[in-house]
Amino acid sequence: MGEVRALVIREGLAGRSIALTGVTGFLGQGLLERLVRDIPVERIHVYIRGDARTRLGVVTGGAVFGPLRAEIGEDALRERIERLVVPHKADLVTDAIEVPDEVDTIIHSAATVSFDPPIDEAFDTNLRASLKMLEAARGKRYLHVSTAYVAGITRGTQAEEPIRRDVDWRAEADYALRVRMLAEDASRRPEMLRRLRERARRDVGRAGPQSVAAKAEELRRDWVRTRLVHHGRERANSLGWQDVYTLTKGLTEMALADLRGNTPIQIVRPSIIESALRHPYPGWIEGFRVTDPVILGFGRNALPEFPGVPEGVIDIVPVDFVVNAILAVAASPPEPMGFYHCSTGSQNPLTFRGIYEYCREYFQNDPLPERGRGTARVPVWSFPGKRVVQARMQQAEGIVSLAERGVQRLPRGSVARDAARRVDRMRAQLDFVKRYANLFGGYTEAEVIYTDERMRALCDSLPDDERREFEFDPTVFTWRSYLQEIHNPSVSAFLRRPRPPRSEPKVSLVPRNGSAPILAAFDVEGTIVASNVLEAYVWLRMSDAPRGEWAAILADCARRLPPMLSAERRDRGEFLRLFYRLYAGAGEDRLRELASRTIGEMILRRLAPAAARRIREHRAAGHTVVLVTGAADFVVEPLRPLVDDIVAAELCVAGGRFTGDMSMPPLVGEARASWIRRYAQARGADLGASYAYADSMSDLPMLEAVGNPVAVNPDVTLTRIARARHWPIEEWPAAGGTPALALPSVDLVNEILTDYTSAGAPR
Repeated sequence: MGEVRALVIREGLAGRSIALTGVTGFLGQGLLERLVRDIPVERIHVYIRGDARTRLGVVTGGAVFGPLRAEIGEDALRERIERLVVPHKADLVTDAIEVPDEVDTIIHSAATVSFDPPIDEAFDTNLRASLKMLEAARGKRYLHVSTAYVAGITRGTQAEEPIRRDVDWRAEADYALRVRMLAEDASRRPEMLRRLRERARRDVGRAGPQSVAAKAEELRRDWVRTRLVHHGRERANSLGWQDVYTLTKGLTEMALADLRGNTPIQIVRPSIIESALRHPYPGWIEGFRVTDPVILGFGRNALPEFPGVPEGVIDIVPVDFVVNAILAVAASPPEPMGFYHCSTGSQNPLTFRGIYEYCREYFQNDPLPERGRGTARVPVWSFPGKRVVQARMQQAEGIVSLAERGVQRLPRGSVARDAARRVDRMRAQLDFVKRYANLFGGYTEAEVIYTDERMRALCDSLPDDERREFEFDPTVFTWRSYLQEIHNPSVSAFLRRPRPPRSEPKVSLVPRNGSAPILAAFDVEGTIVASNVLEAYVWLRMSDAPRGEWAAILADCARRLPPMLSAERRDRGEFLRLFYRLYAGAGEDRLRELASRTIGEMILRRLAPAAARRIREHRAAGHTVVLVTGAADFVVEPLRPLVDDIVAAELCVAGGRFTGDMSMPPLVGEARASWIRRYAQARGADLGASYAYADSMSDLPMLEAVGNPVAVNPDVTLTRIARARHWPIEEWPAAGGTPALALPSVDLVNEILTDYTSAGAPR
């Protein structure tokens, strides 16, 4: 290392023209800011996917440039950026990369931001993109940002030298390309498609066949992605790496060594990069880094335990140290192939127990707030080991799965919805624990030290003033001060900000102010009326029978109920077809006359006051109010004065009697969405501004067809969808005193029977 004893970073990089990738990432932003601020380079060519100039503007307008912006002003910063930085639109995976002749140094820091991407995406982003940059270098100096964790799952020490693995990187890369095709093929096999279709039918079957098809395809794509993630994780583990990220980083180093030719390559291997110690300001960070979700999950009491070796070293390095180390390496004389660890474990080790104790002390002194419940309790970890933690997670998985099945069987209502919300929170917490235990367990169980003699010698070669300004000596700070005074306050700041009470999405009625009508479509049963088609049938039968026969009527309905409920769970249309057979043989004139005289009492007793108010508000706003229902037309006729139109079921008649068939397919599920689109088109209505109200998963297509969907008294499945899509959810309870089962009064029955008898009507 004698040749770098006189190293000066500014002088070493002065006049250079640099190509830089990954500038929209955390490390890349820090590199770009430091080059623009402090290094007298000639030009910086940045390679960015998509709209390069716009995305560069986002970076230069962000927090990393905040101190420089405050120091020299917005206009001066803009002028400096325009003078120094040249954006190039380039997808490193798919595009041909051209590096201008003036460039003499390439710093390649772009990489996947995920530890568990699909295997082919990991190879594309980490390995193939790096090789494309190497090819574009054409002998220019090439500085590659890797990771210290290319050492993989190992023990002892890892020196700053090539990793030694008996792995054919070409074969692994070829396999990663083929595995997507294999997974896609497997996902389309008949037995797999059948399984996915059955699951889709269970989830959304009541919404209709196209909804099932769309859900099945969504499940198929999810299966392929999960399969590819699993491929990557298992292949990495089988070869001795923590995950596909470290696997592909390691294989990339091997590939660069094989293909470098006459290109001088220097590889910088940072460990876990976290918030800045000092530059551009203490605590600067973009997004969540590796340890942050675990630290915050611990502080929020969402991680009651975590796998990890208590004496194992968690090798964290501040981002400004990594930036400064990369600049120092870039300023040093080139070498055919050089390796540098930018880490802390060798000179200033932080153990897993140490980070736990510092974080516990921090959150005990300054606990995180819990919305509406004071502050979060800080857990105590006992470090029971990976097997025990996994066993506890499996036990919790069983409990949550049992609770999820139980919620689906609860009767519809606010109790079921509240229970579903609690179970969903349990599931979210368990999934959080499982995800981060699986992702980062391998890092917390590492028993390896990354030695850094070469990087230390580089640091020692700097003059005192530059060593202070471009600091990357890991012994200059303590972990207690870094974690408790800089890092934890930075990453937890957003959780400590005063937040207004969580507000649920609200319905906002926009008056019609143009030529296009606005629709307000309401489902009836369970939405505006706390009743169902079966109750109306029972009411009509009882209204036409002596009180002494009521028990027999109820018993007959109870006997017919089970197959109807089974049909309802499968398909609303199947249920309606089965139900309307109950009317077979009934005289049309008599039933309609009976309904006109009696059903109004039941409907009005069941009409939700909130529904009546909302209908009046829509009509006052100039909206066209339509009721869309599977109930028979004569049942909902009493509601006609409230609305502009009613679309209901019509029953077939032969010889003056109902046949038990419907005159057209039932308007349920996707048929409702199709109907409302046709209805809107015929009237020139604006569906994007229109409203729909419904309570059941079977009504999902109708809700999706309008711009303002509202879930009213929703079932559990629709509740979850509405919450996920931020739709308003409203409770429209029946009026106080409404009985669970509405029965006609004895006086009403006697009046009807007297009228029919005096008129000579057949009994």
